[in-house]
Amino acid sequence: MIKWIFLIGFWAGINSASAQNYSWQEIQTPVKASLRGLSPVSDLVVWASGSGGTWLRTLDGGNTWDHGVIAGLDTVDFRSIHAFDGNTAVAASAGQPAVIYRTEDGGRSWVKVHEEGKEAFFDAIAFSDKRKGYALGDPVGGNWMILETVDGGKSWQSLTNLPKSEAGEAAFAASSSSMIAKKDQLMFATGGSISNLHFYSFSKAQWTKEPISQIAQGESSQGVFAITEQGEHLILVGGDYLKPKVVQGNLVLRSHGVFSIPSQSTSGYRSGIASLRKPNLLVAVGPDGWDYSLEEGIRWVNFSNVGFHAVKSSPDKKHLWASGSQGRIGKFIK
Repeated sequence: MIKWIFLIGFWAGINSASAQNYSWQEIQTPVKASLRGLSPVSDLVVWASGSGGTWLRTLDGGNTWDHGVIAGLDTVDFRSIHAFDGNTAVAASAGQPAVIYRTEDGGRSWVKVHEEGKEAFFDAIAFSDKRKGYALGDPVGGNWMILETVDGGKSWQSLTNLPKSEAGEAAFAASSSSMIAKKDQLMFATGGSISNLHFYSFSKAQWTKEPISQIAQGESSQGVFAITEQGEHLILVGGDYLKPKVVQGNLVLRSHGVFSIPSQSTSGYRSGIASLRKPNLLVAVGPDGWDYSLEEGIRWVNFSNVGFHAVKSSPDKKHLWASGSQGRIGKFIK
């Protein structure tokens, strides 16, 4: 484990409807990995993970970083990570080997807590509380792969009731953001040949799904890549990662069970989305820039052509961080 100190530079500002200024800091961390795994804990503590088995962590808001390679797996891309605090986190790979690792000592050591077979591919991790969490994987044998933990990621088992997949349907590990876990409900969105929104009711032990006809779909590069909630609204972003500048079919809103297209969408394919509670702000990111909305996703404003892979908010929805290529981290300042 190595600790580095890096300079931080402001690179953007938002002028909101209330005339309050917001800005982003771009932080060049000591690694050059593609960082798609991201898990903010607070304004000071955030973890990230990515290509080359990379993990990194800051405890002081990005001024210094600890980093290393998870269990020496320098050929593995860890695109999903969930942090509980400054010492404890779980990370899942995308591709083979399909593994989940856990650390309790701030990344100094990682223990393998689960491994799946050769067909497995993890797309996302989401926790509803500090003990109960879920790992989403691409379909195996006609069913979606969903693992559950009830002990904070120390052990994982398959859900006994798994939803069926359609031919060519897939999920995306672009930002580990395609699933939301709540106390009473699990939901995830898909793409590929067809885009669906899957719901699981824990009280009813029942799966349902809704087709998302408004999002780009039909090809392996198309579909929903990330979802988030803001109030009673569900915002789903994606598109076609092979056509990042196409603006059609990359964002859908769902309110009271009805899907709709916003009056003004994002400026291209977006792989991540997150929200803040105050201000009532949504941010969507992609490889060629990011957009924000102060109107619950109905109208979007393109703000920058600086690209990121993922954007996540802290559990209290007060702090926003982003991660991208070449070891870049973004921190939203308000």
